[in-house]
Amino acid sequence: MSGPIVDLGPASSGPAFHPTVDWLRTRRPVCQGVLPDGSVVWLVTRYEDVRAALADPRLSLSKRHAKGWKGFGLPPELDANLLNMDAPDHTRIRRLVAPAFRPHAIERLRPRVERITEELVAALRPLRETELVGSFIEPLTLRSVCELLGVPLDDQMDLRRWNTEMLSETEGAPEARDNIVRLMRRLIRRRRTEPGDDLISRLVVARDQDGVLSEDELTSLIFLVMVAGYMSSANFIGLAVLSLCGDSAQLAALRSGAAPIGPAVSELLRYDTPEAVAPRRFPVVDMDIGGVRIRAGEPVVLVISSANRDPRRFPDAQRLVLDRAATNLSFGHGPHYCLGAALARLQAETGIAALVRSLPGLRLAQPDAELVWLPSFRFRGLCELPVTWDTVA
Repeated sequence: MSGPIVDLGPASSGPAFHPTVDWLRTRRPVCQGVLPDGSVVWLVTRYEDVRAALADPRLSLSKRHAKGWKGFGLPPELDANLLNMDAPDHTRIRRLVAPAFRPHAIERLRPRVERITEELVAALRPLRETELVGSFIEPLTLRSVCELLGVPLDDQMDLRRWNTEMLSETEGAPEARDNIVRLMRRLIRRRRTEPGDDLISRLVVARDQDGVLSEDELTSLIFLVMVAGYMSSANFIGLAVLSLCGDSAQLAALRSGAAPIGPAVSELLRYDTPEAVAPRRFPVVDMDIGGVRIRAGEPVVLVISSANRDPRRFPDAQRLVLDRAATNLSFGHGPHYCLGAALARLQAETGIAALVRSLPGLRLAQPDAELVWLPSFRFRGLCELPVTWDTVA
């Protein structure tokens, strides 16, 4: 038996998150919990259970299998995306967009990402402090993913503002959501009349000439690539900087080159991943996870952050070790492995390396306890990250 339902209360993305899920993994690795939005879900927290569940075809992402799910809703124009699909629809759409995200294709973006990074870092060098999310992190990730899509710079700033408002679920969220839908439609119309060498143009051709996408699937796919491609990476870079500022030895190893940036990014992702939990899943049949019986349709939430800190998989799991070799679950596992993993790595490796190299003595400009976190259980990230550094003579 899983025991009584756990009320997660205010254990959102902030400092209380890791202690809460660590306790669950140790004492009640598969149990029912009430999320901050009132949804009752099954929480799965051990590495072996989470990894197996990520690839289990009995766990569906489609809401048509849901029973009693509240959750965050999107309009049809944004909801027909890969995070809500199983095969064969998931396979059909993923196959269409996958070539643009393969490592060799993303590598062609490297000069542009490096150029954007250098422009942003150059603006910081004369300063002694900044709020890093707004001045560097979000501009880097947003501009680089919009380079891939072909989104004009004027629209990028609107998207950033509206997306923040939509995810806040405040009174302005419905208007922000409608604005995003209108922006997606405007971008599609523009590429229908003025096609270019970008991903939106290729997807419009797939819709209009090849007929492999519905209009809602087209809009939803562009929205998912755009928002996931910048928000998740932005949240991660912020978490990585926070982790490094809290561990001077690891920061020094990265700055000196003793810790190569590639493995370091993997370990920083394991240590504090922005996708704290995977998208909810719904069993299509009654099934057991970790020895607990779960009925068909009951929402299942796989806690990636907890799995990545499971000491049975990662020795000394609570410590940041930049040369750790073990593979983690930050990009998922199985058929829904993160499509944008190569782009996220490029953004993170380029951005983190530039900050560490260019801003000597990088450190927080205020105590950890005063940092403001995203009000979310699913996503971990900072609303603001004030930092300071030593000026270069």
